[in-house]
Amino acid sequence: MKSYQTNSINNLHKISVAPMMDCTDKHFRMIMRKISSKALLYTEMIVVQSLIYTDKKEKFLNFNSEERPLSIQFGGDDPKMLKEAAKIAQDWGYDEINFNVGCPSPRVCSGNFGASLMKEPKKVAKCIESLKNNCTLPVTIKHRIGVDQEYSFEKLNSFVKEVANAGADRFIVHARKAILKGLNPKQNRTIPPLKYDVVKELKTMNPELLIEINGGFTNIDQCINALNDFDGVMIGRSAYKHPLIWSEIDQKIYKENNKIKSASEVIFSLIPYIENHLKNKGNSWDICKHLINLVENIPKAKIWRNKVSNKSKQKEFNIDYLIKITSELREMGY
Repeated sequence: MKSYQTNSINNLHKISVAPMMDCTDKHFRMIMRKISSKALLYTEMIVVQSLIYTDKKEKFLNFNSEERPLSIQFGGDDPKMLKEAAKIAQDWGYDEINFNVGCPSPRVCSGNFGASLMKEPKKVAKCIESLKNNCTLPVTIKHRIGVDQEYSFEKLNSFVKEVANAGADRFIVHARKAILKGLNPKQNRTIPPLKYDVVKELKTMNPELLIEINGGFTNIDQCINALNDFDGVMIGRSAYKHPLIWSEIDQKIYKENNKIKSASEVIFSLIPYIENHLKNKGNSWDICKHLINLVENIPKAKIWRNKVSNKSKQKEFNIDYLIKITSELREMGY
C-alpha cells in the first residue's frame, strides 16, 4: 500500500479526529470516514512494547484502506523499540506516525510515557529522532501545555523547540495542563482550564512550525474560527459522541461539493462493511456500539438506539433487521 507524501498530509490535517482509547478503533473510523472523506483519522494509542513483542501484530495494526488518510499513534519511551515500530508502521501502510506525550492515564504514566514525558524533553527528542530516522512518514507529536505544577510558557516553548529540532513535523497541542496526581483521565479532559491563548502565543513565537490545537471543540464554527490562528484543529469526544454534527467538514473546511449525508445514508453506506464483518464471525456489538451514536435529536431516536443495542447484545442482530429499522429513519427524512 503506497503512503501519502508529506505535503499531502499537511494539506489534509486542517481537521483531525483525536486518538481515543476504546473509541477510535477501525469500526468507528469507518463510520467517521463516511461522514468526512478529508479529516485525518487516528488509531487508538498503541503501546510500542506490546506491538514489538506480540506474534499477532495484525490485532494492533489492521485497518481498511478506506480509512485513509490515517495516522498511527504510538506510546513509549524506548528509542530502540520506536525504531522498530516506525519500520512496521511504514511497511503496514500508515500515512503518518504520531507520538503520544499527552495521555494522563496513571497506567500510561507509570510506564514513563504519555504526559509524564513532557518532563523529559531530551528523551522525547531522542524518541522523535528514532521515529524520523527509520521511516519516510511524517512524524508528529501530541502533547499538553504542561504537567502538574511544572508549567510555564518558557518550559513549553523550550520543549517544542527541542522536539522541533529533533524533526517533528507537526505539533498537536491539547490546550490544558495534565494533572497526573489527583485527577483521573476523564477529569483531565475537563477540569484543568483550557488556555487557547497559550497555544496561540506558541504559534506566534514559532510561525515556521505547524501547530494544531486540541481541546473543547464542539462544533464546526468553532473550528473555522480557530483556523484563523492555528494550522489545524483536532476534535475529540464530540466527534465520537455526536459524529453527525461534523457532517459538514468536507463542505465548510475543504470546500468540497459533496452532499451532506443523513444518518440513514451513512448507515446504508456501511451495510457491505457490516455484512463482511459478520461473515468473518465478527461480533455485531463491535460496530453497533459506535453506530448508535449516529441517531440522536430526532423523534424516537432513543427507541432506535435501544433496538440496535438490545438485538446486538442479545446476539439476535442481523442485516435485514438493520435495513428495516434504518428504512424507517429514512422515511422520516433522517
